[in-house]
Amino acid sequence: MTDVKRYNPQAVEPKWQQTWEKNDIYKTHEVAGQPKSYVLTMFPYPSGNLHVGHLANYTIGDIVARHKKACGFNVLHPMGFDSFGLPAENAAIKKGVSPAGWTFQNIAQMKDELKRCGFSYDWSREVVTCTPEYYRFNQQLFLEMLDKGLAYQRESMVNWDPVDNTVLANEQVVDGKGWRSGAKVERRSIRQWFFKITAYADDLIEGLQTLTAWPDRVRAMQENWIGRSEGLEFTFDVEGAEGGLRVYTTRPDTLMGVTFCSIAPEHPLAKKLAETDAGAAAFIQECQGLGTSEEAIEKAEKKGYKTPYQIIHPLTGEKHPIYIANFVLMGYGTGAVMAVPAHDDRDFEFAKKYNLPIKKVIQGGDESLPGAYTGKGALTNSGEFDGLSSEEAKKRVCTKIASMGRGETKTLYRLRDWGISRQRYWGCPIPVVYCGQCGVVSEKKENLPILLPEDVTFTGVGNPLALHPTWKHCACPKCGGKAERETDTMDTFVDSSWYFARYTSPQANDVTDRAAAKYWLPVDHYIGGIEHAVLHLLYSRFFNRVMYDLGYVGVKEPFTKLVTQGMVLNASYQDESGAYINPGDVEWEGPVAKAKATGKSLKVNRQEKMSKSKNNGVFLNTVFDTYGVDTARVFTMFIGPVEADKEWTESGAEGAWRFLGRVWNLVHQPSLKGYPQNFSDIKTIKISNLENKNDKELKRAIHKAIHKCSQDAERYQFNTWIACLMELSNRLQKVEAWSEATPHLYREGLEAMVRLLNPIAPHITEELWHDLGYTSTLWGHPWPKAEADALVDEEITLVVQVNGKLRGRLVVAPDIAEAEAKARALEEVAEHLQGLTIEKCVVVPGRLVNVVAR
Repeated sequence: MTDVKRYNPQAVEPKWQQTWEKNDIYKTHEVAGQPKSYVLTMFPYPSGNLHVGHLANYTIGDIVARHKKACGFNVLHPMGFDSFGLPAENAAIKKGVSPAGWTFQNIAQMKDELKRCGFSYDWSREVVTCTPEYYRFNQQLFLEMLDKGLAYQRESMVNWDPVDNTVLANEQVVDGKGWRSGAKVERRSIRQWFFKITAYADDLIEGLQTLTAWPDRVRAMQENWIGRSEGLEFTFDVEGAEGGLRVYTTRPDTLMGVTFCSIAPEHPLAKKLAETDAGAAAFIQECQGLGTSEEAIEKAEKKGYKTPYQIIHPLTGEKHPIYIANFVLMGYGTGAVMAVPAHDDRDFEFAKKYNLPIKKVIQGGDESLPGAYTGKGALTNSGEFDGLSSEEAKKRVCTKIASMGRGETKTLYRLRDWGISRQRYWGCPIPVVYCGQCGVVSEKKENLPILLPEDVTFTGVGNPLALHPTWKHCACPKCGGKAERETDTMDTFVDSSWYFARYTSPQANDVTDRAAAKYWLPVDHYIGGIEHAVLHLLYSRFFNRVMYDLGYVGVKEPFTKLVTQGMVLNASYQDESGAYINPGDVEWEGPVAKAKATGKSLKVNRQEKMSKSKNNGVFLNTVFDTYGVDTARVFTMFIGPVEADKEWTESGAEGAWRFLGRVWNLVHQPSLKGYPQNFSDIKTIKISNLENKNDKELKRAIHKAIHKCSQDAERYQFNTWIACLMELSNRLQKVEAWSEATPHLYREGLEAMVRLLNPIAPHITEELWHDLGYTSTLWGHPWPKAEADALVDEEITLVVQVNGKLRGRLVVAPDIAEAEAKARALEEVAEHLQGLTIEKCVVVPGRLVNVVAR
């Protein structure tokens, strides 16, 4: 008896990974005249072991890359590591290791795991952002932005993390706490560096209209974050203080409803009062404990301090109090707002707390409900503006205030300039120096990169660069005299804001090789989580525009299609002390989960995102050793749509394993023996030349699968793609020797199955491809094409309904005439029409006939 070749992924997968790497098949070059497809998955932070959530994310990009390559595209599919950041510095503090050593150790481990996944990365283009070869161009771009006025320094209120001892962007503050440390964020005034992203605000909003292949909710999130608004900026006279109070409002139609004004704790008027008023000074100090993010301010209790000053209403002459308020930001508008509590939620809450008047000036809302009416309507209690619509009143009020010389219409943005200064070591040094003679001086381009020192002491307190005994001391690039370097480093989001462009020419001696960037950009398929909708994607769009203006890239928008994948979820387990136990260390005894190490029962928590904090990641090596890479890839793509969250289950993984086993057996243990092995014997038979009905149905099944999988590939519908292949495998299992043509059709089905499955499960399909007698790789092998005439059914089934209820079925020719379909349908359901009068008979071609009778 001949030995049957068994499926052993632990042998098959390393074999093909070594072959692919040895032959360098994924290395990419620009090819003039060939269409390109740039496929990019957001690169990871090198924090350690990968789990199946990472696998699912990166498999999406790999499937797209392999499919596009098969469709004739020149594919760029790179990978790298976003490797600066606080975790490495925290590791240095806690473990006494160097940030660089910790980082590169993790990179080596993760790179090995990524290679084991079988991804089609061109590793010759690897980008590691903490290397001088990369961050020297961060520094070069900074200097060029400084020259263009897009980088500048100023005093600013910031979110200060007292544990990590660094500034946080608003987006890095979650529930009033630092996104990494969890410490309550404080508000401080610090001199720091900014990128002028607001200079591109209009262009960033308008560009969203061109991103038709982005999810609508991502575009909406970005538009709301930029927050362009038209409003009125004008001045109130102030009683009790010199000068006026400049305010900005997007609702000038509510001007007659003002009953007080609020100013930020950092407003000049507040600061002046604090010089002589201890109560004001104490309140301002209290406000420093609240972060600058809008999220923190919205959730905080609204508090105020009444000043001795009053504004004088420009139209009525009425006097109203001015409060220092903890919910007003100096960075937006003028740092002062007119308060209309009847029509603003925050003002309403504040007015109720301090018993301030609430004057309704817009009609609308439910009078019986408490709270502000923030909608639009006709004006009331507004003197000369009574009866006007909100829109008309806005125009009239603006005209009136302008005619009085008190203000003008103005466009403002919710978007703030990007503060990039971070008080930490493990980041890109900012290339400027401070000279007693010359002031702030740009480092010379030829002196880049400004390297980080390696002999650094990490205490967890303060900035190691500022505390270093020698590093910051240098010669002034302008006069040669004594100077000191900037000791702040750049926000790590700078690193990830242009890496996609560096991939196009990672060895270039400039920011990019312009010809390569022109060939590859924009990224055609960008894959990453919805959590990056504002932070990373907005910064990247800004940076790309800067590089476009500087001539480094040839397009404004960096990413054509955006795919936001869902998360892979898993239960988490806790012991009696509350410590999380990894799923790999859990065993089940009936319905009870127990720790393998102790045998003690564990608390089983709900399904949630795989994370280090919950220790609920299913590690890749564990899965691969049990099931193999391809099984894990198939399962994570099959359990739901790309954008949906999915639950990891052992039973699901076993189901994917069984499917691949069936595919393997179609080649090695076929139900139909004697299909052609020699290429010279293989015949491609058109459906029109087939006589046997079963043969025709098999031919149609094969080509309908090709057609369906091709559509699903373009739509990222990988779960239905796999389901289609499962149906095809079941059909091939049932093939019998119906005619002389059947073995050739079976062979055609095998090849289609292997080729269609290849982007999802590359290892097993490469092995089967060679077992079928081929010597070439499937990477780049032409994608199968469906034969049009094989997609047309010889017969179809029409559902027959009476008054919407199923009453029969008809097997008919696809091109049956409407009159014949009606006649046959009425005959089919005659017994259900007895005693009824037919009102109409509707034919939906190819689907159903509905008879309406009463």
